[in-house]
Amino acid sequence: MKAAAEVSKLPIIDITTVKRKEKRKQTLAILSFMFLALFVYTLFILYPILSTFIYSFHEWNGIEAEKAFVGFANYSELFSDPTFWQSLKNNFYLVGVSVFVQIPLGLMMALVLNSKIKGQRLLSVIFFLPYLMSTVAVGLLWVFMFDPTNGPINMALNAIGVESINWLAESPSALIAILIVMAWQFAPFYMILFKAALVGIPEELYEAAGMDGANDIQKFFYVTLPSLIPMLISSSVLAVVGSLKTFDLFYVMSGSGAGTSTSILGTFMYEETFVNFRMGYGSTIAAMMFVIALISVVIIQVIDSIQKRKRGIS
Repeated sequence: MKAAAEVSKLPIIDITTVKRKEKRKQTLAILSFMFLALFVYTLFILYPILSTFIYSFHEWNGIEAEKAFVGFANYSELFSDPTFWQSLKNNFYLVGVSVFVQIPLGLMMALVLNSKIKGQRLLSVIFFLPYLMSTVAVGLLWVFMFDPTNGPINMALNAIGVESINWLAESPSALIAILIVMAWQFAPFYMILFKAALVGIPEELYEAAGMDGANDIQKFFYVTLPSLIPMLISSSVLAVVGSLKTFDLFYVMSGSGAGTSTSILGTFMYEETFVNFRMGYGSTIAAMMFVIALISVVIIQVIDSIQKRKRGIS
């Protein structure tokens, strides 16, 4: 009886209240982590983007405090600027090389590494080495390679009786040379993505296709390629966005006298902003880069959703 009396004196614990308090603590913890991430994202992503669009409506040299509001004058000047259209065209060339050269090259290298060929480790190092190098170092290396006098490429051409080509100083060859270097350096990035995707394809699919009499080519087109479609879409988005914001390699390799023939939106923006001190006009170029990249990604996503509906994938 005494023990029962003592038990009756203990406070009654409300399970619902305890659960409510635990849930409140979890919610506060989640919100605190979200606030920190949102603060960093706003400070370093959203605020610069918003500031870029605000500056694009002003005439400002980036040094003085005063900014003159000019409305859409910068956009009007941009659309009538031939350098902008030349840079945009070169960016589209770069997008084409990224999507139709870099991605297929990366896929081929991934297929080689995924096969049962000897020396896979050595090949993986050789394939991935260009991507590990600094872009500035790659640019300087290939400037030497394309040197009209002492460059190995022109020496090889001279050995077979072909005259030296001033690769980086002439209009068509300069852009072609830089695009070749871009494909050489960044194709290994897509190789890694496709190699990871290939590992995730179930081996049972290949066994079933083999039992149906499919050869290696048929297995690639009916098993491998359909399984890689999500990765192909993701790679295309990365290629488009990356191509539109490229700067360093073109900046390093295009200073040999080719003029605006090798200009892209990134180098055009840099020149107007930090060389000509036209912060407002440079912000206009950056805003257009953002809009073009956003539209390109939306188009790719829409095409992907349409293809998924046709294949019956939700």
